[in-house]
Amino acid sequence: MNLVNIRDVLTSFSPALDYLAISTGDGRIKIWDTVKGQVQTEFADIASTEETNIYTKVAKGHLSVDYTCMKWLSLERKKKRKLGTSVLVLGTGGGDVLALDVASGQLKWRISDCHPGGVNAVSSSARASCIYSGGADGMVCQIDPHSGNLIRKFKASTKAVSSLCVSPDGKILVTASAQLKTFYCSDLKKIQKFTGHPGGVRCVAFTEDGKYVLSSAAGERYIAVWKSDGAKKQSASCVLALEHPPVFVDSWGETNEKGLYVLAISEIGVCYFWYASNVEELCNAKPTKVALATEDSALKHHKGSLPIIFAAKLQGILNPGSAHAFIASGLLVKPSFQKMVLQFGTDLVLNASKDGILLPIAQVSKSSKGQGVQNRVITLDRAHAEDALLPIARVADLHEKLHSSDKDTDMVDQSQADHEETFSMEDKLRSLGILGGTDEQKNLTFASIIDGIDLEAYLPPKKLKSAVLSMEPSSAFKTLEALVAMWQTRACGGRHLLPWIYSITVNHSHYIVSQEPKNQQLLNTLLKITKSRGTALQQLLQISGRVQLVTAQINKAAGNQTQVTAHDHEIDESEDEEEDVEEHFYGENDNESDLSSDDGKDKDDSLMEM
Repeated sequence: MNLVNIRDVLTSFSPALDYLAISTGDGRIKIWDTVKGQVQTEFADIASTEETNIYTKVAKGHLSVDYTCMKWLSLERKKKRKLGTSVLVLGTGGGDVLALDVASGQLKWRISDCHPGGVNAVSSSARASCIYSGGADGMVCQIDPHSGNLIRKFKASTKAVSSLCVSPDGKILVTASAQLKTFYCSDLKKIQKFTGHPGGVRCVAFTEDGKYVLSSAAGERYIAVWKSDGAKKQSASCVLALEHPPVFVDSWGETNEKGLYVLAISEIGVCYFWYASNVEELCNAKPTKVALATEDSALKHHKGSLPIIFAAKLQGILNPGSAHAFIASGLLVKPSFQKMVLQFGTDLVLNASKDGILLPIAQVSKSSKGQGVQNRVITLDRAHAEDALLPIARVADLHEKLHSSDKDTDMVDQSQADHEETFSMEDKLRSLGILGGTDEQKNLTFASIIDGIDLEAYLPPKKLKSAVLSMEPSSAFKTLEALVAMWQTRACGGRHLLPWIYSITVNHSHYIVSQEPKNQQLLNTLLKITKSRGTALQQLLQISGRVQLVTAQINKAAGNQTQVTAHDHEIDESEDEEEDVEEHFYGENDNESDLSSDDGKDKDDSLMEM
């Protein structure tokens, strides 16, 4: 059995918690109905309708899309009589911000290249009066959620903005890189700066009253609590410890009346829950754990990923120390949803659903003695599959054998006729006119015509032009015919043939046009070949991009696994060293370093390779 790391999994509940959006890094977004427990719709191959160039058009290219952040927002109603709608806002690694209307299943709007280098975070207030996005360029963009128009943008940090959050009242915006900064949403004036995280902040959230900010950086096994109405520069007021780094943080309640409730999910899918009446008590509170049971014998022998908790949301307070929570757990391919009450101080172990788990061949469910044999499923292995392909033997009497002799003779004749009609793929292509005569004869003819021309040798444009001009027009025309035929039959690569074809058509155009009607057939053939090669080029570019993306994700997963192993080895230290690290992490440090990115792009001329 394998522990699943959910760092690269994007999830977002709808405002009413009736739907859950999940993206696992393959460029597809699945919308799950949390009531029925089934897929409502799926978004893939989302492309802008304004792109008309064949070299930029995306077709069936969901693997080439890299979604980096996700937020489901409820739009405020412009008119009282009109029902409110919700949109799913996404950010991509290419720097685009787009909104999906889940109800209609359509793309609502898109802002292309909003953040060069990639979008890292999107956020909005509860009323969704505007959307904020942050990216690798250190900029924060303010976007109209209805039209997708860019309202304004400002420089929030010299480093990449890794996370964003808006206060519940929509008045304060917090941006996070290695440092946290708060701004007024009205005039974007900076209020405070919080320092202490050693790396980029992964998740950030406000408390319900907006008085405190919770944050955690990538690789940190702590959640820092900052006071938002204090001094301009300050250290963390409280630190909440976890066994593994968190990927999600949520908060509910107030520090004065209701008490403070904090919910977090770690990288391995364990849920943590804290409660205290104030921040001072929260620092000493021991978290309550909510996890899935993995002691089942079927799960122990399961070699794939195990069921985990990958999404959760606090819904309200029941009693002091207890709160309602909505949790999505199980496997990403078949999640289960349940509403439960979390009681602080009481750990919960939930039953793991086996939906989506491939059981081994020997695993047979036996609910009762009578149903054990009746519900048995026999799995065909390779030996059984080979036997299944053989004809079923049947016992025939003598009368049937006497009358079957004529049928056997007819079957033999028919099999011989089928054998005689069998021909190779090459013969089939020649019969359809795709291939002409034998290639050996054509190669000899081409060699006699282009005798003295070394196609594989590279010639500068000037020497190539002089060589073409030195030819007689009739000889150049015959050479052009041979070159086009060689390109059509793939006797030579387009990289060697196209420079000669181009130079001959340009320098001997008058003579080529004067050849009627023979040149018409030649030019039409050249046009058809060029169009077919151009059509195939786009598909080859898409395949190349998908292969590069899959390879990059495999290398990233291997690198992340190595980093996690090294990080766990470094953290297993004494308690004294951990205290020193905490003081260093959450001390005041105002140094900032410039963000540098070096993106290299290599483009191959695939058309010349054909």
